[in-house]
Formats: sequence, C-alpha cells, structure tokens
Amino acid sequence: MKILILGATGFIGSVIAARLRKDGHMITGLARNPGRARIKHPSIAWIKADLAEMIDPSDWHAVLNGHQLVINCAGALQDGLSDDLAATQEKAMLALYAAAAQSAIELVVQISARTEGGGQDQPFLVTKRSADRALSASGLNHIILRPALVLGRNAHGGTALLRALAAIPFVLPLTHAQSPVETVSVDDVAAIVSAAVAGEFESGADIDLAAGEALTLRELVILHRNWLGLPPAQVVLIPAGLAKLVSWTADIAGRLGWRSPLRSTAMAVMSEGVLSRRNAGHLPTQRLATAIETLNANPSGVQDLWFARLYLLKPLMIGGLALFWMLSGIIPMLAPTAASRHFLPFMPDGMAMALTLTTCLLDIALGAFVLVRPFARSALFGMLAVTLGYLAGGTLLESSLWFDPLGPFVKALPAILLTLATLAVLEER
Repeated sequence: MKILILGATGFIGSVIAARLRKDGHMITGLARNPGRARIKHPSIAWIKADLAEMIDPSDWHAVLNGHQLVINCAGALQDGLSDDLAATQEKAMLALYAAAAQSAIELVVQISARTEGGGQDQPFLVTKRSADRALSASGLNHIILRPALVLGRNAHGGTALLRALAAIPFVLPLTHAQSPVETVSVDDVAAIVSAAVAGEFESGADIDLAAGEALTLRELVILHRNWLGLPPAQVVLIPAGLAKLVSWTADIAGRLGWRSPLRSTAMAVMSEGVLSRRNAGHLPTQRLATAIETLNANPSGVQDLWFARLYLLKPLMIGGLALFWMLSGIIPMLAPTAASRHFLPFMPDGMAMALTLTTCLLDIALGAFVLVRPFARSALFGMLAVTLGYLAGGTLLESSLWFDPLGPFVKALPAILLTLATLAVLEER
C-alpha cells in the first residue's frame, strides 16, 4: 500500500515510517528539505512541501495522487519564526480533508493529543482540536490517536527536556514536580498505527494511547536520571516567578525560531499534567509498555549522557557567543578614537576610524544573527572566518599582541573552540 506521512522526519513520524516500511508498505514523506531527508531516510520517497503553504485543497491534489492512506504526524508546540500553528495544524488539515474526499484516500490516521484540560486554550491545542473535529465531520474513514508523553530511543521536545533535567549536576530543579504524567512508547505508537493501517480498528475510532500508570514529573525525571546512570540528586522546587521568567525567555527564543520545550504552552499543559481522558477510547487487546519498560528496552549510552548534559548548555552557548560578539562591537564604539589607534601606524586617521566602525558593526551583526535560528549556522561560520581574519591580520600588522599581558589574541582561541562546539550541537533533529 502507498502511504503519505506528514511529519515523517520527526521523532514520532520517523519511527512510524520505519515500522510501515518493515510491514512492506511504500512510504512518501513531505519535507521542507527533501535532499537532506533523503540522505537520512533513503527508503522513503520525498516531496518538497511546506504545510504552512498548503492551505487550499488544490495544493494537495498532486501530493495525494496515487496514495491510499495519509498519516498525519506533523505538529508544532507554539507559534514562532518557523511555525504557524493556524496554517499547519488547522488550515492545511482542512484543505487536506477536502482534497482527500475528492481522491482515492481510504483512511486518514491523525496523531493528535488530549486537547482538553491544562493549556486547552493554547493555540497548539485549539488548532489540534479544530482539525480533529473537522476530520470527524468530514465523512472520511479516519482514526484519531492521542498519545501521552512519548518516550523512545531518541528524544525530542518534552522527552529531550526530561533527559536534560535528569542530567543537571547535584540538584534537580523542577516546577510542577507533582503533576501526573502518563507515557507511551514510540514503538507502541508505531505498532498501533500499523494495526490501524491493517484495518484492526473501526473508522471513527478516537483512542488515547497511554500505559497503565501515571508517574509524577518528579518520579519521571528521577527514573531518567537512573537510566543515565547518574547518582541520586535532591529535587529543588522552582518558584512560580522564576518558572514564568524561564518560559517567557523561551517564548522569545521561539519567536526567533528556536523550538524550546520550556515555552509557555508546555508549562500550561504541565500545570495539570499529561493524562488520558476519562471517557477515552481504549485499545481492545494491546498492552502498552510502561516508562521503565520503555527505558529498559533502550539502555542508555555515553551519547545519551552527552546529549542530556549539552541540551540546556546549548542556549547558554548561543547566548554567550551573541553577548560576546555584540559587546565586542559596542564597547569600541563607545571610544572609537582610542579603538582606532592600533591602525594608525598603518593607515590615515579617517581610514582607521572607518575600519574600526566597520569591524564593530560586523561584530554586532554576527552577535545578533546567531540568535535567529535560520541564520545561526551562517553566523557561526562568519564568526570563525572573522576571528581567523582578525588573528591573521593582527599577526601581520602587530604580532606583539600575541604576547600582550591581557592576551587579546590568545583569548580568541577559546572563542573559536566555543563556536565549533556550538556548531556541533546546532541541529535539533
């Protein structure tokens, strides 16, 4: 069977795609960058598309042609520079359903979420709820699956944050520590989708996917700390004011294109916890793995510990580089005449001043652009090029600065290493 998967490059979608490929199905995925997706998943046929731009049924006709099933694993937590929830989670889905009704699509499987309870008024859940209702009323054969917090071998979003919190040295800083959290294995989600594709559920089924336990957030973080092989640590409760400051900062980062799981939507949902609906549909026979069973089935390695420790350091690394470069440009501009004196032995006063101001503006621009996710990689490479250029030029013009007691050249070397380290951890999936 030929199946179209939306979100096939994501944490859940990639596992579902692999399971359905194993079942013998032909998989097509949508990707903004199909060339890169094809390198990582060569067994999937890729179509270049951006859901935010597919808000008319006509945008879907060619994409749906030749497919029998659609599985929607796409989603984003919150509006941001790279995410438009109203477009991708609502308008694009309504256009998809309208186009599917005019095509040979036999079934739509929607990976949704519990859209009531804590955070229900957040755009993430509002748009999910609207799309779910539209699908239910569309007349299409469909199944809606609502996973709890998804755990697996890999990690993204909330599950990545769990590992990061678990790896903090000495203490475990938590907010909403007593909130209950139900979990489900990503492999179980893929198995249920496989069963749905095989026709094991009736059309219109609306099923919550959660193991038969609810741990508190505190217990779940401690479980992950044990999984990472780290010694016990004391849980420290984060005051509500500080938690709001963190989520406010994460929201700003989201506007710049960074998809932090600490944004206000996640905090609003976690205030009540992640729980199944009381009147939810249930699986007839399948038993779902608990959190400890999921982790035990995927023993951690040193790469997991590195990831967990670097996850919360990454924004600090980016912020530190941004501050360093912007201050490097701003401080000389406060006293440009003094700053330009290093150039005076080699060029006229006017040229020295112009060069000083140009380099200052360049430093400020690099520091600002590294904060914007789509430009971050280019800015980091720019930092490396400019730093090496400064060192090369300075060595030719005034090599004695290598031996200056304040070490203006020597101090550039750790900055180069920090830039390389940031480049190494820049990717989000």
